[in-house]
Amino acid sequence: MSRRLRALAVFLLLAACGGGYNSAPRNLDNACSILDQRPTYLRAMKKSERKWGIPVHVQMATFYQESKFDGDARTPFQFVLNVIPMGRQSSAFGYAQALDATWDEYREEQGRRGAKRTRIEDATDFMGWYMAESSEKLGISKYDARNQYLAYHEGRSGYARGSYNSKAWLVRVAGSVADRAEIYRQQLTACGKI
Repeated sequence: MSRRLRALAVFLLLAACGGGYNSAPRNLDNACSILDQRPTYLRAMKKSERKWGIPVHVQMATFYQESKFDGDARTPFQFVLNVIPMGRQSSAFGYAQALDATWDEYREEQGRRGAKRTRIEDATDFMGWYMAESSEKLGISKYDARNQYLAYHEGRSGYARGSYNSKAWLVRVAGSVADRAEIYRQQLTACGKI
């Protein structure tokens, strides 16, 4: 076998193995399809729901909005003069798009030093923790995907100040999260996942 042919065979083999565990599932508009493709998601979200009380469909709608279920998701780069990269827009990373400081607070408070934002089990526990705290401190229902998302995006202090009121785009996005959560709830009920 020639060197080129061997190199091509190795390349194709590696390409076939690509996509990794953190890659997004297909058909993101169908909650049942997502969970059929990634059964670990359902186990992790149900565990988080039992621990924190945040329903699976609320978690799923938020993950969709934050990362489209991509465990390696990062914010885009910022550029000066549209040419010179100046770093990312924020430190948000992983399934839950958790910021460095908030992630560190979660790990410290929960004693989860080894937690990783790229691991769905850790991301669902983080999201459950954050939303349960928002429920306790801000009085937001754990089933209220819209306001949970606003508090998640703006931070609890920002939400309490009503910072989202000056961001019409964010209010629209939060409405979309609520709509998606309801669609996911109906789908998950129909396919017997919840």
